[in-house]
Amino acid sequence: MTDTPHPHSTERGRGPESAGGSVGATRRTVMAALGGATLGAAALALTATQATAAADRNDTARSPIRPAADCVLTPEQTEGPYYLDLETVRKDITEGEPGVPLTLRVKVIDTATCSALPGTAVDIWHCDALGVYSGYVAGGSTPDTTFLRGVQLTDSAGVAEFTTVYPGWYVGRALHIHVKTHAGGTVTGGRYQGGHVSHTGQLYFPETYNRRVAALDPYRNNTATRTLNARDGIYRNGGSSTLLTLTQVGSDLGKGVTGTVVLGIDPDAVP
Repeated sequence: MTDTPHPHSTERGRGPESAGGSVGATRRTVMAALGGATLGAAALALTATQATAAADRNDTARSPIRPAADCVLTPEQTEGPYYLDLETVRKDITEGEPGVPLTLRVKVIDTATCSALPGTAVDIWHCDALGVYSGYVAGGSTPDTTFLRGVQLTDSAGVAEFTTVYPGWYVGRALHIHVKTHAGGTVTGGRYQGGHVSHTGQLYFPETYNRRVAALDPYRNNTATRTLNARDGIYRNGGSSTLLTLTQVGSDLGKGVTGTVVLGIDPDAVP
């Protein structure tokens, strides 16, 4: 299944009191009381620890971020129709596009060694709040606009970070960000050149956040029917492995979120 262009693609690509003993208490009574208090505190601490551990287990079960030790190869997914080989190296890709601020952190690991992959080029692109991709007019590519596209190299911990906005949606597709990783190239004149593509995939968003974001401006002006993850055929083909873990910046969702994900790749692969 491939991306379905938004009906408006003729314009542009659319794509959360301690207790004490009595005065006449004996030493043994006092020690017993203290021992009981200590045991009680220990029991409370153990209960709290158990509760925290249970919550952690639940969070882990829900979290798409896999420990590096898992060394799981991230499934390939379609490139889609809106890729442009711009390879512009920049962290902030918003270009003034409105939307909920998103700090995206992509960690890349080598599935053969379970280690981080520094110096890997992470190339992302996605639509704006209304389902529009930059660089597409009248059904074809015309790179006159470049918003929401960019490349970052992973740091020593294998992490590439972008400043962008929460994407919108278009007919037939759940909310997503396209991603490629490139290996073996170099940065010249602000562009990543050479090397080869080692992974092509897509990143997705939890529906609990998608629903809340859709009620905010400017997303509420998007008239396209929003497709849920579970109804997106591309998502169903391995998309859950790249479901972003989101953290809201403050009490107001409109102030932004941080999204993290781990990509497990074979840097020598040429998919």
